[in-house]
Formats: sequence, C-alpha cells, structure tokens
Amino acid sequence: MDGRGIAAARVLGASGAQLGTAFLSCPESGIAAVYKAALREAHDDATVVTRAFSGRPARGLANTFTEALEDSEDILPFPLQHAATTPLRGAASAKGDSRFIALWAGQAVAMSRGHPAAELMRELIAESERLG
Repeated sequence: MDGRGIAAARVLGASGAQLGTAFLSCPESGIAAVYKAALREAHDDATVVTRAFSGRPARGLANTFTEALEDSEDILPFPLQHAATTPLRGAASAKGDSRFIALWAGQAVAMSRGHPAAELMRELIAESERLG
C-alpha cells in the first residue's frame, strides 16, 4: 500500500510487489461508488476472510452479509455459492447498498489514498526509491 511496504518486500528478496487494494479507490477504478466509499471509511481492523460470497476464502471488508454467514456451515462450495449470491449482489449494487455486496480488500485497506492511478504510481515509486 506504500513505498515502505514495497521497499521491505525488495529487501526480503522480491523482485516486485503486487498492490491490488491500493488501486481500487483510484478514480479510474470501475468499482461501484458505494464500494469506494466503504474503502475510504475502512479502519485497520475492517477486513475478514470469508467464503460468504463465492464459496472460496477471500479477504474483504466485513458487512452485514459476511457477519450473518460468519460461522455458517450452509455456505455452498465454489462456484455454487457465487451463483447463489449473484442476484443478491446485483440488486444490492444497483441500490448502492454495501451491506450485501462483496467488498474485496487487503489488510492495509485503511491506507488507501484515492489518488489517480498515475499519481499513485509516482508516489509509490518515489517512496520506495527513497527507502531502497
């Protein structure tokens, strides 16, 4: 999510770093406005690993749906759970309701900046080069 993390990965021997969540809040991202708002409001402890939406474990922001299925044994295997939740996710997204959509995000979501992608890249490069 920042140059410090990239520099740390490089010191540990990585030749690169993958930053997904860092780019979700960029204006160019195609995610729903309600999803971007949830990312902006997220705190350090906001993510959970859940199978609620797809049947496979994935990290995202906790919401009503992930909390309701937190300890459920009724989650179908992938891709059945994904297919079963598609109508719910579609309807919630159309209404701008973040309680029932998948809000995928990494653990450092609170560090999201919301800057344009090109600006974010320049910042990340400069930060990592200062430290590396």
